Amino acid sequence: MSETGALVYVVDDDVSAREGVAGLIRSAGLNTKTFASGEEFLASPRPQVPSCLVLDVNLPGLSGLDVQKELIKSGAQIPVIFLTGHGDIPMTVSAVKAGAVDFLMKPFDDEALLTAIRQTLTSDLKEEARGEMSRVGDQVGTVPENALAYGRLQDQRLYLESEISSECNFEDIVGKSAALRKVLDQLAIVSPTGSTVLLHGETGTGKELFARAIHNLSPRRGRTFVRLNCAAIPSGLVESELFGHEKGAFTGALMQKRGRFELADGGSLFLDEIGDISLDLQPKLLRALQEQEFERLGSTRTIQVDVRLIAATHRDLQDMMQTNQFREDLFYRLNVFPIEIPPLRERREDIPLLVHYFVSRVSRRMQKRIRTIPKQAMEVLVNAPWPGNVRELENFIERCVIVTQGDDLKVPSPELKQSVPRTAVPASTFEEAERQVIVDALKAASGKIAGNSGAAQRLGLKRSTLQNKMRKLNISRADYADQVMNPPLAP
Repeated sequence: MSETGALVYVVDDDVSAREGVAGLIRSAGLNTKTFASGEEFLASPRPQVPSCLVLDVNLPGLSGLDVQKELIKSGAQIPVIFLTGHGDIPMTVSAVKAGAVDFLMKPFDDEALLTAIRQTLTSDLKEEARGEMSRVGDQVGTVPENALAYGRLQDQRLYLESEISSECNFEDIVGKSAALRKVLDQLAIVSPTGSTVLLHGETGTGKELFARAIHNLSPRRGRTFVRLNCAAIPSGLVESELFGHEKGAFTGALMQKRGRFELADGGSLFLDEIGDISLDLQPKLLRALQEQEFERLGSTRTIQVDVRLIAATHRDLQDMMQTNQFREDLFYRLNVFPIEIPPLRERREDIPLLVHYFVSRVSRRMQKRIRTIPKQAMEVLVNAPWPGNVRELENFIERCVIVTQGDDLKVPSPELKQSVPRTAVPASTFEEAERQVIVDALKAASGKIAGNSGAAQRLGLKRSTLQNKMRKLNISRADYADQVMNPPLAP
């Protein structure tokens, strides 16, 4: 994406916050213009260039929502990204319903804001998209289906981000460990197929980066990559975010809104933390995946799309199925090609490469020259536990760069708890222990699984959960039959 001429407006009454956001935006090569109030922004002339608005919700005078309403009234087509505090959620819900493209909770991650901005800015379409818009636009007045397609392309243009800029590919996934190479091999196999992919990994392992790589290696790489973090959206908004809504569909629906499925038509949709989607919404999501069709909220017209889904979660969806928190049919629809993303502790040999990568990137952004990373400092970083995985490492390196004044990276090691060498208990030991507990319960229950005094009740499990564990641990009747067939004699 060519960023020349693009303009990002920042409206925040807090001067330090306003200038901090503006500096971040400028460091990414974008032009920015700042305002201390909504009134000042609305009164200013706005050049006809691709632009977006980073808007604080809680403003004196006209609130952020008031500013958004004024823009809608005037017909201004400026995508809005809200910055919100925890107490501003009700107002932000109204704003998103009214058409805001994203909102970030303070304190927000710098990369998350830059990614959101890039998703709204585009000054160039690839020739394929431009040609398609032109062809459809020529016919928009005569064929209703073409009008719909033209509208989708216009919305996709607002969402086209860096892969119209090809920003993420394998070159942004740093490392050479065997665990990482295994994942990259799986990505290379599945990316060209168009099949659904389910990424599972701990928080901070970089699941979105792997999802972008799948998109960028697929035949859909020239179309949009649309993302939605299901855990970051209030539950009442998720359906509208996914499927869109019509004007007047509910209180606060001031204009028609296309959902993420429509924006991703022809491209890829990444649903992060899919385990957080409510049970009542899961059937509609399943239908959209299987049939590639849905209806907007407030509409009876069926919309057909062509979307490749990439989902991610840190939860155990199979356990959630057993406790009726996740639909079994949806799980099997998602689990076409599962990929396990390893935690950082299982790829420690990648930490030096990641450290050099983050130091280079952050120091360049902060206009610092850090030439060396002392050996002792690197040892501290390699041996730290990193429960927050790559994200924690990245944020800690940023802190290191901030406190570094000279050429050598300063690592405040007291802030890191060193990884204490310990004898890890093999998974098989846990499985053996669990197996023995279940077998003992079955023997005590005389082989009875369900009902009063059954093994399931003794273990505090549902019958189906216990049966699944028995199959998983390969427990057969022979394991407890002796106790059942030959109970102890009464004295």
